[in-house]
Amino acid sequence: MRIIYTDLLCIGAGLAGERVAIEAARAGFETICLSLVPPRRSHSSAAQGGMQAALGNCIKGDGDCPDVHFQDTVKGSDWGCDQEVARMFADNAPLAIRQMDHWGVPWNRVVPGKSCYYKGGEKLEKEESEDKSGLITARDFGGTAKWRACYCSDGTGHAMLYTMDSVAVQHGVQVHDRTEALSLIHDQERCHGAVVRCLKTGELRAYISRATLIASGGFGRIYRASTNAVINEGGGQIIALDTGVVPLGNMEAVQFHPTGIVPTDILVTEGCRGDGGTLLDVNLERFMPQYEPEKAELASRDVVSRRMQEHMVKGMGVKSPYGEYLWLDIRHLGREHITTKLREVDEICKNFLGVDPAESLIPVRPTQHYSMGGVRTDKNGAAYGLKGLFSAGEAACWDMHGFNRLGGNSLAETVVAGMLVGRSVAGFLQEEDMRVDTALVRGELKKQQERIDGLKSSTRGEAPFEVRNRMQDILMDYVGIFRNEKDLHLAVEKLQQVLQSAENLKLSSSGAGASPELSLALRLPGMVRLALCVAFGALERRESRGSHAREDYPARNDRDWLVRTLAFWPGGRALPRLEYEPATKVVEIPPGDRGYGGCEVISAES
Repeated sequence: MRIIYTDLLCIGAGLAGERVAIEAARAGFETICLSLVPPRRSHSSAAQGGMQAALGNCIKGDGDCPDVHFQDTVKGSDWGCDQEVARMFADNAPLAIRQMDHWGVPWNRVVPGKSCYYKGGEKLEKEESEDKSGLITARDFGGTAKWRACYCSDGTGHAMLYTMDSVAVQHGVQVHDRTEALSLIHDQERCHGAVVRCLKTGELRAYISRATLIASGGFGRIYRASTNAVINEGGGQIIALDTGVVPLGNMEAVQFHPTGIVPTDILVTEGCRGDGGTLLDVNLERFMPQYEPEKAELASRDVVSRRMQEHMVKGMGVKSPYGEYLWLDIRHLGREHITTKLREVDEICKNFLGVDPAESLIPVRPTQHYSMGGVRTDKNGAAYGLKGLFSAGEAACWDMHGFNRLGGNSLAETVVAGMLVGRSVAGFLQEEDMRVDTALVRGELKKQQERIDGLKSSTRGEAPFEVRNRMQDILMDYVGIFRNEKDLHLAVEKLQQVLQSAENLKLSSSGAGASPELSLALRLPGMVRLALCVAFGALERRESRGSHAREDYPARNDRDWLVRTLAFWPGGRALPRLEYEPATKVVEIPPGDRGYGGCEVISAES
């Protein structure tokens, strides 16, 4: 068993992980990133439509500023976010995007002269200013007052990640890929690194670090239908929850994206609707203006997903062997626009559906997409409960998204939080020496080796893949877009039974070497605990806020529920222990009307 020492250990090598690593490396600290896959295959590369930053360059972004971006973010969160963090984010997004530009991201640019755009399928014209020629341009995204989603066609995450990885290499950041963190090394007060398994050989290693960062992305794959990559199974959240002292924040806040294609659930970007695409029902009629006259297809994602689901419940969906769906129409944008500014959508439709989106409709339905919940941190990215542990990106509950994330804000968060949290980590490293009890390290290595040996030798229990499928089915059936007490009670009861099965698994293989079955078996109990945090948190939150829509409690209740859920899981418990803290301590914008998705509000004064 190898022991590797470093100043900073980043668990995750996507945009957030590498951005923090770069900041630490620039300050002179040795940094190692762990990744399940080669870094340029991280899920950050799948982000398509754009990164939100208030530049105000294009004509439809005229007058934009961080104040407007901040207001959109708070409203989008349904007042569930930490407004101090949302302010830090909005103020620093323009700096972060210009830095990415300096590093080499090929942003689309303002082209002067007349050009056309679409609003609700209607063709309009705009006159771009000559004096802004060549500046970074932007497109429209849901829930925003201005066009501010800066983009690289519809491969924005891909362009940003390749650039970021090149900069990381320039600064000497090491990436150990095809490795998975199994547990954190800690003494209930301070984090000292992680026990890690090599996915090629099965070897266990201990990484000892002065600071540890969790930036492993989301946990969407606990749902069966998800736009997430297969690596997004919540590994970082699991090892944090397993400490018993680090809480996960707002785990019930799960976002469903309106446009996952049917039947594969691959994402087609919100940029399709931002550029003028419309949603049609079984009768080929546009329906969103009936529900949202002001924003239509460009209300926030939680609202559009609910409206689509409501419309299908009314019998207006297209029937298929894969379930009901609706149509996304981008034909009127024209082939030139689709093959340049929406080229990934063009390729996805042709390769996975066998249709040409310039001539045919795209079958779509709401699909699990993003986790607003994650490792709860303070505004500096320091995790609650363990000194020396930090988190950033989708793995974290920083918490600028509250109960609904606006499109483009997550890609922006990776580089903004990466920059700010990276500075905090560098400051921490300047003050902290490495002190670790080697017996603690040996003990954690032994514990994980015993888990592996126990799974390899087990002769009784269920197959890991079957147990995972049961967990995914329960979440899809009972903890979806709309929720109610009866279904959530059933979900919690059934998931508790699944957890018992997940803790008693039997492998069909030897588990030697590169064993996907063993990897899943090691991860599965933690995945079910994440699922229980989602379901139990949703059951206990008796209101509707953002992506959390309770049919039996349809009002947003600012009087009783303007709080953030904290889920702890001390050892031996059958359910997480839930605590609550104020959603925000700094209030710039008091709770009010979002301007879309109207629902009853129980105010704090009620």
